[in-house]
Amino acid sequence: MSSPALRPDPNPLATSDIAWADPGRAAAFSSWLNGLAGPQQLRTATLRMASADASFRRYFRIDAEDGGTRIIMDAPPDKENCKPFVQIAALLTQADLLAPRILDWDEARGFLLLTDLGTRTMMQVLHADEPQANLPLYRKAIDALVRWQLASQPGVLPAYDAALLRRELELFPDWYLARHRGVAVEGKLRGTLDQMFTLIVERNLASPSVYVHRDFMPRNLMIPGDPTRPTAGQAPEERLGVLDFQDAVYGPITYDIASLMRDAFLSWDEDFVLDITVRYWQAARQAGLPVHDDFGEFFRAVEWMGLQRHLKVAGIFARLTLRDGKPKYLADAPRFIAYIRATCARYAELKPLLRLVDEVEGVNEASGYAFGRV
Repeated sequence: MSSPALRPDPNPLATSDIAWADPGRAAAFSSWLNGLAGPQQLRTATLRMASADASFRRYFRIDAEDGGTRIIMDAPPDKENCKPFVQIAALLTQADLLAPRILDWDEARGFLLLTDLGTRTMMQVLHADEPQANLPLYRKAIDALVRWQLASQPGVLPAYDAALLRRELELFPDWYLARHRGVAVEGKLRGTLDQMFTLIVERNLASPSVYVHRDFMPRNLMIPGDPTRPTAGQAPEERLGVLDFQDAVYGPITYDIASLMRDAFLSWDEDFVLDITVRYWQAARQAGLPVHDDFGEFFRAVEWMGLQRHLKVAGIFARLTLRDGKPKYLADAPRFIAYIRATCARYAELKPLLRLVDEVEGVNEASGYAFGRV
């Protein structure tokens, strides 16, 4: 059967709500999109914003003549490298995960046309007040995570090594302490951070390595399909879609389950965290993944890995606010400080870090750091 004819579209971007700071990039985008309209059966007049993330990437949604939608990524090549996105999308698909397929890629100009995984994130459909009601979704998340980790091979993705773990940790003193809190990171305080960071890196690198998504959380897991436009005769997709994977690395197996259960934008009580972490650990063991035979030992490793992530993200959220003008992220910083304090309070080796954070946050009286303000 022949393809349906495209309707004439003399002013393809007339209904768009998309703003461009650079007229030259706007013209390049229009040229690229109009060139795709015929081969990809796109209705260019339907172009609209889909979302933006913490980077310089933007995402647009556009309708197609088959009744579906597509996603367009706008990633300026002087600020964003799309090669990892394309590579990891292929790895996810090979691992039988649901990830966007690349339909077209203008590598030189940083424009990608992708399949659309829908408009609903796992985060949007969770029952925040009823943890157990979310078990079916978390089981799907565990299934996706185990599939991803089973596909792991060394030498394919960058190593999540000591140097990278330490660089990430330094975001906490550089941006959260110095820039956000105005603390002079020097003297005894600097010495405590160095000691604690060395210990955290050593503990995390003791875990076996697998593929690490690096932001595996409900905001990046998609509920496929559009509930307002069901497809007749087609069974609903059982898998969760996976997004925001371009920073994936090869590193500690504890990382992604830590980020799933100690979320940047959602907190669960300890019982539910333990429940889901146990379910993941059981599934991972059954699949033959290299998790510790003792759950207690595994959970301790997850907590130490989560601590590294929480320190990093507190720094990133401060940087997004102070450097990039995105204040909504720093509003979630107290959640991460609470995670940091809870983990540090549980382990004697981390008490110096707990005292440091408590003094910075004004939780306790002065504990001997006597640090200055910058």
